Amino acid sequence: MNQRLRLVLASNNAGKLAELQALFAPLALELVAQPSLGLAEAEEPHATFIENALAKARHAARATGQAALADDSGLCVDALGGAPGVASAHYAALPMPDGDREQRRWQQDAANNRLLLQRLHDSGERRARFVCTLVALRSADDPQPLVAGGEWPGEILTAPRGTGGFGYDPLLFIPALGASVAELPRELKNTHSHRALACRQMLQLLQSHWRL
Repeated sequence: MNQRLRLVLASNNAGKLAELQALFAPLALELVAQPSLGLAEAEEPHATFIENALAKARHAARATGQAALADDSGLCVDALGGAPGVASAHYAALPMPDGDREQRRWQQDAANNRLLLQRLHDSGERRARFVCTLVALRSADDPQPLVAGGEWPGEILTAPRGTGGFGYDPLLFIPALGASVAELPRELKNTHSHRALACRQMLQLLQSHWRL
């Protein structure tokens, strides 16, 4: 019999939280956002998505004594050797004064997009992909973390298009869909995205390994 599991979502990114909550809706579990428990964001000092996702999941599990789920994701651009990669959220060095968290995040996203366009200005190579790694832990010391991943390939535009989504969504054009990610309806994005692919894998792992 399926039992309802409470899983701490180790992220303070409102856009990412909304996507994950929608993607995990089919499973019998309760996702609890990290900010609602008063948890600060974990340090992310590592060079790979999987290491940072594991660090975030362990941080949330250790602080709460509960099972945890963490996402580390970003944009990898071929012409930049995979950058911004794990530094995607803070690609541009931007002072973060006190104030509304979402307003600061919007300003950071805009600065990141401007910097990316500057660095690709003279490049004829525009291939890139969104990458997502998900890690789930039963406890901070779980010796067998569940790991799932997804990639969403596309091309970097020369100017932003669309008003939806967050992060680099206005710059990544998906040829198969004929639109930037920011131009896609939420339901379509949540069907095709890197995070959607990773979530589908994680749902299967949770069902098979944790018997949910």
